Amino acid sequence: MPRKGVDMLSQVSGERNLVVVHFKDGKLRKGYTHDFTPAKETFHLTSEEEGNRGSICEIRSEELKAVFFVKTLEGNRDYVEKKRFDEVDMSRLRGLKIKVEFLDGETIRGVSLGYSKGRKGFFVIPVDPDGNNERIYVVADSVRGVKLGSAAER
Repeated sequence: MPRKGVDMLSQVSGERNLVVVHFKDGKLRKGYTHDFTPAKETFHLTSEEEGNRGSICEIRSEELKAVFFVKTLEGNRDYVEKKRFDEVDMSRLRGLKIKVEFLDGETIRGVSLGYSKGRKGFFVIPVDPDGNNERIYVVADSVRGVKLGSAAER
């Protein structure tokens, strides 16, 4: 499981990262990866799904909407995630405020240290520190729009 307080880029290779992989077609897969990096076109997912546990498949980044790096694969259905900046203590968030609107209508808010319009993707640290998502790698071509700074608050 990823360690808190460690630079996010140092976590993307060599460690067991729990992930929920969201595909552009709406499918999702749950498991862990040791070799995800934004620079590569593929990575491997070891399934933790019932009936498929332990199987390894290659995931092509071009097929993805986003990779959610999570605390647990089960999540907490009873937890109501905070989705807005005014709902949390902003003193713990470092980076550029960002609001991402996906093509499928989902919206996420958080901060990013590496957003650049020309990149294939970027990481977002979600606004809610108590939510299940630790960080999200967003694939740029699955995004309808991005708002930055104070515009991300609306």
